[in-house]
Amino acid sequence: CFDLARDVGVHAESAAFSSERIVEPGRTKGLLQRGDLVAFEGRHFGIRQRFVARITELDRPIRFVDEMVHGAFKRLRHIHEFERTGNATLMRDIIEWQAPFGFIGRLADTLFLRRHMAWFVSTKQRALKEIAERRSQISKDDDFTSHLS
Repeated sequence: CFDLARDVGVHAESAAFSSERIVEPGRTKGLLQRGDLVAFEGRHFGIRQRFVARITELDRPIRFVDEMVHGAFKRLRHIHEFERTGNATLMRDIIEWQAPFGFIGRLADTLFLRRHMAWFVSTKQRALKEIAERRSQISKDDDFTSHLS
């Protein structure tokens, strides 16, 4: 789960609902490492937006953090935490942000931004869970097939 969450291709797949894609500058394939830049372009509120973040912390397989270096927010920090619970993994996303434009930004945050961010993260989490489960099943099927040979 940890490696899936930091795989830029899987990120794009799990955020496809917002037409998000990986763009330059930064890593465009493979697993994100500490210090990497990663850039996404996607549609939010009907507007194509670009977001560039740097991976500032990485403690495999427990947590990694990305922080915005360019984007629509005044500040954004995204903490990804993972906890093994039995045969499952609990993935927790903690997002701290500050909207731009002072009072107008705070008003937008209250009226719709907070709700949009919660929707975006939970929709992306569900997609990531489906990807992980699908890959896990394919892996099990491959193991089963190889034992039959």
